[in-house]
Amino acid sequence: MKNIGILGSGIVATTLAEGFIKHGYSVCLGTGHPEKLESWKAQQGGKATIGSFADAAKFGALLVLAVKGSAAIVVLESAGRENLKDKTIIDTSNPIEAAPPVNGVLKFFTNINESLMEQLQMAYPEANFVKGYNSVGAPLMVNPDFGGTKPTMFICGNNAQAKNEVAEINTLFGFDTEDMGTAEAARAIEPLCMLWCITGFTTNKWDGHAFKLLRR
Repeated sequence: MKNIGILGSGIVATTLAEGFIKHGYSVCLGTGHPEKLESWKAQQGGKATIGSFADAAKFGALLVLAVKGSAAIVVLESAGRENLKDKTIIDTSNPIEAAPPVNGVLKFFTNINESLMEQLQMAYPEANFVKGYNSVGAPLMVNPDFGGTKPTMFICGNNAQAKNEVAEINTLFGFDTEDMGTAEAARAIEPLCMLWCITGFTTNKWDGHAFKLLRR
């Protein structure tokens, strides 16, 4: 099993960390506020460590970027370019603007012709970013129960091997994978966050819906 480095300490980071631990991985969470995770760490049975962003990036053979989109570049800088080199990075971040939703619709600080992940990939060409886990809520990220139906995890990225790694994790976590192609496809995948959140904002229910691509 590979060591997993998770850059972030919020609910997405800890949920995915618990999912990896559940499936036998060792995890290091990178954070700027380690004191906030002490009680969480104590509950993980020695399977998780807490450190700086650089510690987590160095620890992980595979990394997860689980921070606000507005903080993504700063966190990657803190992680250290050398610690990111040649590694698969699951990019869960969304370019959500610091503004309230309008009738349930979030605002993005990117435009339709350039995604946040493209910006990150351009800034760190030596890393292998794969978009994923950005368009489903934290309660549904690990082995969600939809009565036997597996939801779809849409991914994209420029490196085929990295996408294969993420697809294996998707299967482990109870998702079917749809590979939408290269990094440009993040222009379509990131706005799925908007669509998913509309239901949450308008119904105040955040743990009962996910996307499924149907084929025949």
